[in-house]
Amino acid sequence: MIEKRQFYINGEWVAPLAPRDHDVIDPSTEEACAIISLGTSADVDVAVKAAKDALPAWRATPPAERIAYVERLLEVYKARQQEMAEAISLEMGAPIDLAFAAQAGAGISHITNCLTAAKSFEWLHPLGDGTPGAMIGYQPIGVVGLITPWNWPMNQVTLKVAPALVAGCTMVLKPSEEAPLSSMLFAEFVHEAGIPAGVFNLVNGDGMGVGTALSGHVDIEMISFTGSTRAGRAISKNAAETLKRVALELGGKGANLVFADADDAAVERGVKHMFNNSGQSCNAPSRMLVERAIYPQALEIAKKVAEETKVGNPREHGKHIGPVINKSQYDKIQGLIEKGIAEGATLLAGGPGLPEGVNRGYYVRPTVFADCTPDMSIMNEEIFGPVLSIMPFDTEEEAVKVANDTEYGLTNYAQTQDPERLRRMAMQLQAGMIELNGQSRGAGSPFGGIKASGRAREGGRWGIEEFCDVIAISGYAAE
Repeated sequence: MIEKRQFYINGEWVAPLAPRDHDVIDPSTEEACAIISLGTSADVDVAVKAAKDALPAWRATPPAERIAYVERLLEVYKARQQEMAEAISLEMGAPIDLAFAAQAGAGISHITNCLTAAKSFEWLHPLGDGTPGAMIGYQPIGVVGLITPWNWPMNQVTLKVAPALVAGCTMVLKPSEEAPLSSMLFAEFVHEAGIPAGVFNLVNGDGMGVGTALSGHVDIEMISFTGSTRAGRAISKNAAETLKRVALELGGKGANLVFADADDAAVERGVKHMFNNSGQSCNAPSRMLVERAIYPQALEIAKKVAEETKVGNPREHGKHIGPVINKSQYDKIQGLIEKGIAEGATLLAGGPGLPEGVNRGYYVRPTVFADCTPDMSIMNEEIFGPVLSIMPFDTEEEAVKVANDTEYGLTNYAQTQDPERLRRMAMQLQAGMIELNGQSRGAGSPFGGIKASGRAREGGRWGIEEFCDVIAISGYAAE
């Protein structure tokens, strides 16, 4: 049993002020794999004070030196990537190959992209021609609270910590209590990189305790949160009293529009994308809208891909998918699968219950529903599991309308070989990110959504700007 009861505060591992043990559950076995402590508001106060005390010196550190610290952090991270992959695989069930390449690998990518953006970031620049002496400056917003989820832990931790460090902010991180081991390992990376004491702090806890204390803390100037839309609303309300900035990256219900002229791999690509990480991605393409002319073929492909998707032990190498995070999530997914059947969708593959040959662990059968309609629960609720809903459409206008008719707006997708239609989809689909023909977003692109998906912009230059106050200066004396 791993015991990790301490918090990282002011450059040291310290005991919680009031011990409160919490089991970290390995979702592949349903058994405890580690013990952590859940903090209290008193622990948050200590961590915030450390961050506040460290702020003047850190914000006065020249950007080039802050960048150098983050470069050292990246070096440590790369050297210990395998450790990170093993921690993620254990705590949230990602298969080890996915955990190394995608989960732990995402942290390397995000830090690298942040450094690229930071090196060309203009911290002070002229407003523009015809406005002599008018300048725009960027100053760190101050002490920030970072609250991260369990599904892509290092993806989200690095998207917040790296730009906050570069911007000159000090911070307190609360990782998910479901998957805290990777973040505690990341705190070791921070320490090994020599980042000054108090700049980065970590307090474990749950949303009601540490999360509420952070979002309402008078000395925290900004909360950056990734998680559910429900929790995002609660955080916004709690943060309002102190008028702090709130950056939210929330849920999604992505639509994937597959037109008749899509490339041959479009449907297979969409199904595999949906099942990646056991469907536990906010940007998953969970609604596949297929033009009627190719609908029968699309269903055949989707059924085949689902039936060929293996479910297995996260510690084993391979391209299989692992379990979902916990029993609560497993039960939610099972309930929505049952609801899909009850509401009249055609069960094409998978279905309720554990996969064949599995008798423990929170494993879900890769499931595909066909003949869905826009009013069905599985077409509207974020399932957060390996469940794909497919429906046919007749016209482009109909497809766009269905795609946009959701409270969410994180990522939408379109597959077509018609350049004019691609350009229309890019501007008509309502989401913070539009991915066309399987092309991933460019390195350094902002990640974030609209509507109930939140309006944060994380990554690249936009990620740095999130942690800055923009200052308008007049009468500046140019050198």
